[in-house]
Amino acid sequence: MPALREFARDQLAIAEQKGLRRRMVQTERTGPAIVRRAGRDLVSFSCNDYLNLAHHPRVIAAATRALNQQGAGAGASRLVTGNHPAYGELESLLAQMKQTERALVFSSGYAANVGTIPALVGRDDLILIDRLAHACQWDGARLSGATVLRFEHNDVENARELLKTHRQSFGRCLILTETVFSMDGDLGPIDELRDLASRHDAWLMTDDAHGLGLIPPRLADLQMGTLSKAVGVAGGYVCGPSEVVAYLENRARTLMFSTGLPPSNVAAAAEALKILRDDPDLCARPIASARRFTSALGRPPAASPIVPVVLGEPERAMAASAMLEQNGLLVVAIRPPSVPPGTARLRFAFSASLQVEDIDRAAGLLKEQGYA
Repeated sequence: MPALREFARDQLAIAEQKGLRRRMVQTERTGPAIVRRAGRDLVSFSCNDYLNLAHHPRVIAAATRALNQQGAGAGASRLVTGNHPAYGELESLLAQMKQTERALVFSSGYAANVGTIPALVGRDDLILIDRLAHACQWDGARLSGATVLRFEHNDVENARELLKTHRQSFGRCLILTETVFSMDGDLGPIDELRDLASRHDAWLMTDDAHGLGLIPPRLADLQMGTLSKAVGVAGGYVCGPSEVVAYLENRARTLMFSTGLPPSNVAAAAEALKILRDDPDLCARPIASARRFTSALGRPPAASPIVPVVLGEPERAMAASAMLEQNGLLVVAIRPPSVPPGTARLRFAFSASLQVEDIDRAAGLLKEQGYA
């Protein structure tokens, strides 16, 4: 035990010295775009609940009904007794929205990637993955035992060259990318990668965690995503052909060996998807707000609700975050290893309930203080 304690202490000291130590801060969400920290109300630009559906009365009511009728937990994995009735509606809504035959809901987006990727490819197979893909895609790729080759960010030609050189040496081949990249807010070249996969007998799997409901569906062999962003609750999913979904029910270990989501969570997600489906004006607001912000900073229009302000070293990003918090705005600094070294940043995430005066104030503060 002393050696373990000493190891942890030394590693924390190193992280502290580099400006990379993280600490959880108690944060209470008191409204759609308002949080409370240390007794202060702050306007939050650091929430992925892009449509603010976590506070929507219909979503809360659906969760409450399911909680009262079915209890607080699922009781077991979905393959045992945890496949409660709310799952059917949710998966049907997801499949319709993603224009696929079936959907399969997991306990989280992380579990969806880490369970699905190793179920599809193994030791004799090949994975091509975008350099900036999310950690759960990388972890799923590494756990699969397949040979993993990265291509430069959004570089279809680099991916093409890798396939020409290596594809014939392997059995199955899986290409992994994101539709909206979580730290940069740019869009993946899905159409081009889908065509490339088709030409090289490969499968394309996309991570749409930050795109669902905000950008039009972009078809791929498999579409993975989360219920914790625009849907406002928790969970993950994979959408695709019915046979593939049935196969994953039997082979995805993170589904097979995890307790199902609580009925209240699943019912809330289904209700949120109905709102998202039926209210295009609501879905348009986050990107409109992001574009107001980029226009104020003299930047090209935002492609998604995510706008990074790259500041370089962790200390500078932390100082900018502290300045904004002093002015009543919460914009958390993102540091390595979440982003590459030298690219610490403020990550602005725009939600539907943000007010134009707060957006303009955030842009003005960045320019006044030399962070724009």
